[in-house]
Amino acid sequence: MCGKPIAVAASLLLVLLTSGLASGAIKRCFSCRSRGDLGSCKDQFTFNATTAVQEQGVEAIPCASGWCGKLVEGTGSYKQDDYGMATQRLCLQRSPSDGEERCAYTVWARNKVYMCFCQGDLCNSASQIRLKILTLGIPLLLTAINLVHS
Repeated sequence: MCGKPIAVAASLLLVLLTSGLASGAIKRCFSCRSRGDLGSCKDQFTFNATTAVQEQGVEAIPCASGWCGKLVEGTGSYKQDDYGMATQRLCLQRSPSDGEERCAYTVWARNKVYMCFCQGDLCNSASQIRLKILTLGIPLLLTAINLVHS
């Protein structure tokens, strides 16, 4: 009976650490660039920190700002076959002025691009399920309370 609260607390801590909700760790961003059929940076981007090491030109790099980006340029007349389209994933030197995650058209190096900003470890992959503390925390808290009182 007295081991249950410790096991529950350890489980909650493990879930928080693995979901990226704990603070203090250096965040990483994917870093790569591809154009057309060259490179592995464009969507469908299916790499994680482990598999990116095996792919030439794709890295998971430390990012001091904690803000990652993905930009797509050349989406004009070649959109149907992706010829001339480039996708780049990178670490941003600083956060957006409003601190909001979003995707929008913007100007980058004098070119109109579609860019997404996100905050978090390796958040600039093509698709990521982002868990919020309430989504994850409330069911875990209810389960923990139930286990402690049973």
